[in-house]
Amino acid sequence: MLKFLNLEPEIFGVDINDSSLKIIKLIKKRKGFSLVSFNEAKIKPGVIKEGVIQDKESLANIIKMACNTVKGKKLGTKYVIVSLPEEKSFSQLIQMPKMTEEELRLALPFEAENYIPLAIDKSYLDFQIIDAHKKDSKHLGLLVNVMPKSIIDSYVLSFKNAGLIPCVLEVESQAIARALLKNEKTASSVILIDLGYDSTGFIIFSDGSIRFTCSIPISSQQLTNAISDSLGINLHDAEILKVKHGLDKKHHSIDKIIEPILLDLASQIKKYIDFYHGHSNHEYFPYDGKIEKIILSGGGANLKNISDFLSEELKIKVELGNPFSNIIQPKKKFFPPENILSFTAALGLALRGASEQIDN
Repeated sequence: MLKFLNLEPEIFGVDINDSSLKIIKLIKKRKGFSLVSFNEAKIKPGVIKEGVIQDKESLANIIKMACNTVKGKKLGTKYVIVSLPEEKSFSQLIQMPKMTEEELRLALPFEAENYIPLAIDKSYLDFQIIDAHKKDSKHLGLLVNVMPKSIIDSYVLSFKNAGLIPCVLEVESQAIARALLKNEKTASSVILIDLGYDSTGFIIFSDGSIRFTCSIPISSQQLTNAISDSLGINLHDAEILKVKHGLDKKHHSIDKIIEPILLDLASQIKKYIDFYHGHSNHEYFPYDGKIEKIILSGGGANLKNISDFLSEELKIKVELGNPFSNIIQPKKKFFPPENILSFTAALGLALRGASEQIDN
């Protein structure tokens, strides 16, 4: 049957954290998804703190301003898919007897109490069915996501106050995986590391699904602060030095300042890999223990020589991600390539929003 009218609204994505928000709108064309609108806006310190909104009115004003000043085409829609702070969410793989989705929604809150360290009656709960154990026809594997209602309600209210309709809310890890992995598939297990301004996201993806996530309290801004403190310069100049030199051995002073922080990051990545190895070998969630590679994203991934440094420390192949792996590459004049990695989560959100649109 031919579709003559698209009754489903267009949806754009907004990735939001303590320091900034990023907007992406895609449209679906016959050759794939195309970028039509984007923007980035700074969020003043104190408006959001560690993922918790402190000033809903200020945030709503920032959202309005960013939506009204997008580059490219006007958004032309109020429907939005919004990222939720990874550090405030909890994910767990669990196994349940096979049942209908409606039955799962009724039974899961009771079962989740055995696994989730949050009050279920004060949290929102969602799940994704995983087919890793297809040999067992009597059970279902579920990836369960839980977040406090107070956190989600505050994000919904802030976007509504900005005149928008948040129709989907999604933790950052899901959006990042959607953007970086071609058709959300991998030949074997991979780790996605999102080096953000405020924190670092750690994601293990295996057999078509996210298996494990956590937030590491090491950030790109931490590196800038270290340079500023060590050299006695302001943060703006420290950021310029960080971007220009990074881990370049020719500029020994910058390299030596930031190396201890990155060694700590590598140590924590190792710790979480070991933790996952020790807790994932279950008959319902088979895992061979082999990590094919680590894929980097986030603005901090632009740090010079970061891939080589982490590869040497972790003894695993490390490469920069391509957030346009599922999207038509835009022209450089329209979307600056140096910004691509910092827009990874926003692109993943927009991909979900555009995936149901009618072909043009």
